[in-house]
Amino acid sequence: MTIRFWRPAPSAALHAADQAVNRVSLTHSPSALRNDIDEEGQGRFGAQAQAVRDTAAEPDPLLEVRNLRVSFSAFRGEVKAVQGVSFILNRGETLAIVGESGSGKSVTARSLMRLLPKRTTRQTTGSIRFKGREILTLDAKELRRIRGAEIGMIFQDALSALNPTMTIGEQLMEGLLYHKHLSKREARAIAIKMLVRVGIPQPELRLKQHLHEFSGGMRQRIMIAMAAVCGPDILIADEPTTALDVTIQAQIIELFQELQRELGVAIVLITHDLGVVAKIADRVNIMYAGQIVESGTVDEIFYRPQHPYTLGLLASMPRLDQNKDEPLEPIPGSPPDLFAPPAGCPFAARCERAMEVCSAYPPQMTPVADGHQVACWLQDPRSLRAAQPSVKTVIR
Repeated sequence: MTIRFWRPAPSAALHAADQAVNRVSLTHSPSALRNDIDEEGQGRFGAQAQAVRDTAAEPDPLLEVRNLRVSFSAFRGEVKAVQGVSFILNRGETLAIVGESGSGKSVTARSLMRLLPKRTTRQTTGSIRFKGREILTLDAKELRRIRGAEIGMIFQDALSALNPTMTIGEQLMEGLLYHKHLSKREARAIAIKMLVRVGIPQPELRLKQHLHEFSGGMRQRIMIAMAAVCGPDILIADEPTTALDVTIQAQIIELFQELQRELGVAIVLITHDLGVVAKIADRVNIMYAGQIVESGTVDEIFYRPQHPYTLGLLASMPRLDQNKDEPLEPIPGSPPDLFAPPAGCPFAARCERAMEVCSAYPPQMTPVADGHQVACWLQDPRSLRAAQPSVKTVIR
């Protein structure tokens, strides 16, 4: 896949941007813009995007997240890690949440099971509805019934997530004994079958071993087995292939696909690896600075990206058809400081096509196709189409 960018000459770009800003200014005064954007980040165009989301969703989605906001206390003040995230997850699908380090992906994932540290978490607001139940209002006893049994978590580092003092068998059987109320013999039989399913040889012997006796790929397989052994409806995989080599990564991806076919489980995949996303995901949310800036099907994101940040991520990927002398195109600059998030678009300071309005007001989610939305002033109905990025995609 080759992605080419249209980059106007500086004078032409400046002229187009000025025209777009002038048009916004002429049709909408600053006070009018404020009326379009309410305190919760949902204005007229946000509501329009919400309608697209609801249309694309099943009548009864498995998981529904609305306006999730999470902040943490730190020595410098309050870190606004997640700012108004909304998405749905349907049964049996794979949703990828993509972004660079510090974008809020893992915080969002841990919020779904309320696994954030109580001591430093200052505030968690919004709504997380799982099978009709509000996760944020459940007590500790109700949460224990859901964790492991209905929602499984695959952590990024199996070495620190698993208990080195317990055998693998004890850790696999623990969830079955607690949630399914099985006998030890029944739980052991299911644990053996699960190890076979995830590709662990000699499962009877492996049940008696400890964590240090396994390789990195084997540990990750055991983490997947622990998360899936109780037959949950959702698997949350937080960077499950980050520390693995390419061959093991491919095996883990195939394992996810096999589990999804056999168990019908829905998967929330947290990653920054777009190659993994292209292989396994059905829908993709692009996160930046604690916000979802673009959302759509995997085909829409890879073949018709609209947000400059998404375009930058794709341009920074190495390609098999790329000339070895052709350099990758990094995204200049750094993410914003989440102690004091910018008033406007969080990507404005790094965006080559930024306009005046981008730094002043946050863009709302704008539908660009059925189920495809983007939070960018270039796609706002009040801005000139001439200022939008043009993308040509060629499949070889």
